Amino acid sequence: MISMAENPVFLGTSGWSYKEWVGPFYSKEDKSMLRAYTKVFKTVEIDSTFYRYPSKGMVMGWAKYSPEGFVFTAKLPRLITHEKKLDLNQGVKEDLERFVEIMEPLWLGGKLGCILIQLPPRFTFQPEKLDSFFKILPTQVKFAVEFRDHSWMRADAWTLLQRNNVAYTIVDEPLLSPEVHVTSDIAYFRWHGHGDRPWYNYRYRASELEPWVPKLRETTQRVNKVFGYFNNHYHGYAVENCLQVLEMLSVQTPQQEAAKNKVQRYLNDRERTKEVKLETFAEPTKMSFEELLRYLTAPGRLERALDIGDDELKIRKETSEWVEADIRDYHITIDLRDDIISHDCADWGKILQTKKLCKHVAKLFLAMDREEATRILGSLYMQKETWQFKPHLG
Repeated sequence: MISMAENPVFLGTSGWSYKEWVGPFYSKEDKSMLRAYTKVFKTVEIDSTFYRYPSKGMVMGWAKYSPEGFVFTAKLPRLITHEKKLDLNQGVKEDLERFVEIMEPLWLGGKLGCILIQLPPRFTFQPEKLDSFFKILPTQVKFAVEFRDHSWMRADAWTLLQRNNVAYTIVDEPLLSPEVHVTSDIAYFRWHGHGDRPWYNYRYRASELEPWVPKLRETTQRVNKVFGYFNNHYHGYAVENCLQVLEMLSVQTPQQEAAKNKVQRYLNDRERTKEVKLETFAEPTKMSFEELLRYLTAPGRLERALDIGDDELKIRKETSEWVEADIRDYHITIDLRDDIISHDCADWGKILQTKKLCKHVAKLFLAMDREEATRILGSLYMQKETWQFKPHLG
């Protein structure tokens, strides 16, 4: 059994402000998601700092409205990692100093555990560049680095991290192997999931989490602190899976057990509802493909769809769970797991509230496997209220 006092283990989720967590985790009465979150977990990874610098007031609020002993970690802004790619000639030293200064209320209060340097997916092995960046890291803050390219999985990389006391981020994801390398006096874990698109739309099974327990136990014997975060935030999966691991480690608190039971009931009920819905979908509608398509397409759009040439449409992926296509300069995705159609033409933006198809989406159905297209259209016809029509965000 792990002693929390002797081997501090800080496990939480990547982010906390998700509307879809209202129900499985938060209640509608919760006025502050952060306050509600800190009643269950003792750490969180701030994901929003990757996209933009927070204000100093926002950081002061995080420090003020979290309890004593609560620990934040934060992702370094993508301006530094992805746009400037750690290039010292582009002023990243000043960018880094600015970010650390903004985070000062947390680290002065002992609430900043680590800053995560997440490298871009195609940032290949460049030890000199990374070493130069490490040289400008402030010493008052701990750092971890997450590689996204296989070229870094080598002994030279571990040596580089050890020399600079930067933690290697141990990941569970489809592209990199889940190797454990301890390169600092802290350890950093991230669970991304194994979904299709995206990876983190994934609910881990207990059997997939159990092998991580001995890895965590062993790592706690080699470092001062272990940080770990579940990034599979869809539907509250991250909450459930993190609490499951805490239970497996025999360190779960009564509040965490209650939260785990609540989210599991919610997600299991959701799965049962989905199974019933799928059984309903399996019943063939009496309407033909042509009748369904004409009924579900906005007035005048089907005729325009027939005028679109076959060479103007490219179906990139077509499975029982996901359809993805490019048509002219637009994009279409159909997520059959969560019943979502996303598209980005101007006409779609005008009619998506009506849940009617535009000419581009109608053209996609005309080009798809006829049996599969009929099944999806039948689902739309019979359970239209459960489907979401959304703008495609790229």
